[in-house]
Amino acid sequence: MSGSQPSLRWRLVLRLSLLQAAFLIVLAVLIVAALWMTGSFISLQPEDETIDAIAQSMARDRNGALVLKETPALAARRNDWSGLWFVVRDRDGAMIADGSVPKAYATIGGALDDIGQARFGSNLGGSAVPAARLRWVASPAGEVQVLTGVDGSVSTVRVAKAAGVVFFSALLPLLVVTAIATIVAAPLVVRRAFSSLDSAVARAGQIDINRQGTRLPVQDVPQEILPLVEAVNDALGRLDEGYERQKRLFAHLAHEWRTPVAILQARLDGLPPGPLKERIFEDTVRLATLAEQFLDLQRLNHRFEPAAIDLVDVAQHIVSELAPLAIAANYEPCFVKDEEVVEILGDRVAIGRAVTNLVQNAIQHGGRRGRITVHVGRASGITVTDEGGGIPHEERSRIFEPFHRVHGHGKGFGLGLNLVQEIVRLHGGQITVLEGPTGGAAFRLSFPTGA
Repeated sequence: MSGSQPSLRWRLVLRLSLLQAAFLIVLAVLIVAALWMTGSFISLQPEDETIDAIAQSMARDRNGALVLKETPALAARRNDWSGLWFVVRDRDGAMIADGSVPKAYATIGGALDDIGQARFGSNLGGSAVPAARLRWVASPAGEVQVLTGVDGSVSTVRVAKAAGVVFFSALLPLLVVTAIATIVAAPLVVRRAFSSLDSAVARAGQIDINRQGTRLPVQDVPQEILPLVEAVNDALGRLDEGYERQKRLFAHLAHEWRTPVAILQARLDGLPPGPLKERIFEDTVRLATLAEQFLDLQRLNHRFEPAAIDLVDVAQHIVSELAPLAIAANYEPCFVKDEEVVEILGDRVAIGRAVTNLVQNAIQHGGRRGRITVHVGRASGITVTDEGGGIPHEERSRIFEPFHRVHGHGKGFGLGLNLVQEIVRLHGGQITVLEGPTGGAAFRLSFPTGA
């Protein structure tokens, strides 16, 4: 189930990474835009478009003279800037001028043959002149010097190329490095933040109905989750209070129940023998057993200190105590042991109650015929077998549920086998439903032995 649930931890990591990436992109765009506008990072000048268009328009005639060809790029620049002018010179001094060339730039190119590129403007000779750009570039006619004005616009293609250069040279490496750092660091940060919740989850897994007072830790729990943890602790407190009230009620009822049952048993002793007396006596024993079972359920809520006990001695004592009841119900009680002593660590009273419940269960449901055998062995533990009708296979998985009774066996209360299972579980053992040699029911209690 938990595998199909969304992970809050990884959801936070993903959202933190996406948010950080978005902030970085916006920040990088703003920084690049600021540098672009100030010319500190990259400068897209319109004259670069013009110089490239002019250079690609240069050619040579048959005599090798420098000529100008009207290309679409040059026509586009003329259309973009109606006042386009330029001067082109080659290494031999051949020159082509076009447009209204400012007087200050008419012959300046020859004096700057050794300058790769330059920018002009301001005041020359006391008169203001427009800004201009000079650059040596490659052309179909060879290397030429182009001098032109700085007006016009930058094409979309050039802007896209410049943006690509900016992105791949500066922005993309920054994003890659930041993404790697986020992927590595974000899970560590989130895991650290969730460490206090991990301790709360571990403590929640230790909550046991038999161990009241367990609370989830609130130390270092994030403020956003603290109300949930406190609500769970309040709920656990209310459950503890209700459970304590229920335990006191059951204990009180069981003790109060004992008194009228004891009085009823004393009055039965004064009745003359007969079948009716035997039936009433059995019913009284069942009522007394129910009262003891309620008390046993309360005892199981208190942890016992394990001590060395002998299963052979415990089982033999129970068989001796219940033998008159078994004989009165037309059974032959039988006790079998494989060893003289089978020692385990546990609680003698609790183990005795488990064996007592199994023997009483056999008396009630064994069909009032045959033997009830209690067998004790080191390897097998304690096995109680009757020669009745047995337990159907489809019922064997449910007979240990509280108040569940097998169909056709309505005299019990459905608590005995559940109590036996709890006692065995507290001793680290296991109860198994088997089929007796003659088809009756067999219950085996297996315990960890000290051998």
